[in-house]
Amino acid sequence: MIFDTDVLIWAQKGNPKAGKLIDVTQEKLISVQTYMELMQDASSKSHHRLTRAFLRDLDFKVLPLTENIGHRAAIYVEEYALGYGMRAGDALIAATATENNLILSSGNGKHFRVIKDLKLKLFKP
Repeated sequence: MIFDTDVLIWAQKGNPKAGKLIDVTQEKLISVQTYMELMQDASSKSHHRLTRAFLRDLDFKVLPLTENIGHRAAIYVEEYALGYGMRAGDALIAATATENNLILSSGNGKHFRVIKDLKLKLFKP
């Protein structure tokens, strides 16, 4: 399963539901976009280190950006930005999940529901 940024933030803040979801998931994956969002959200170098340790200790793997993911994300933005407010970051996360045939766990269903070929598992904190 691939995790959206919000689920990891919930887990880092100690949310037990997010922690349990991560614990019971065998293959823990994130997109490079999620990694960048976590790093961007950090307030200091020590926060960066804590975030990297969090991902390492829980055995998360960061999936790289590929040409196919970039292409699919661009299509999502073209199709859904005007009518549904699709943002580039969400498009990259969704495209990473779709291109790798993975389920995306996110608490932000409204960001992703419009994408018909995306397997979405809603997280409720």
